[in-house]
Amino acid sequence: MDELHIRPAGPGDLDAVLAFWKTAAEGTSISDDRAGVERLVVRDRGALLLAERAGALIGTVIAGFDGWRCHLYRLAVHPDHRRRGVARALLDAAEERFAALGGRRSDAMVLVRNESAHEAWRAAGYGPEEQWRRWVKPLG
Repeated sequence: MDELHIRPAGPGDLDAVLAFWKTAAEGTSISDDRAGVERLVVRDRGALLLAERAGALIGTVIAGFDGWRCHLYRLAVHPDHRRRGVARALLDAAEERFAALGGRRSDAMVLVRNESAHEAWRAAGYGPEEQWRRWVKPLG
């Protein structure tokens, strides 16, 4: 089996990432467009991590750090590569990034209805904090 390689995304990866999310991610986000992802990669070159095997994109995670908190988004693994340690490797890389930046705790955005993701997050040591609720306001 080919070795798993994790690396930060660059501008040339954006179309492939957006296409990948249509197959591997649960749901869509208001920022799931080229302009949104490009802003992320330009602003924080190390935030969007890609997992590849034999040159093929098989997983992603956004490991965002705002100088105060560490946030995880878009953990997605191609359906043909799930339950093989890809998500865990991506989370390990994200946590290493956070530690190097001085982060103290990471949180994750996980859809309530995405129960298969709940298993992956729990296996990596994450759990819901019921006392918190996400409040949102679309801008624009």
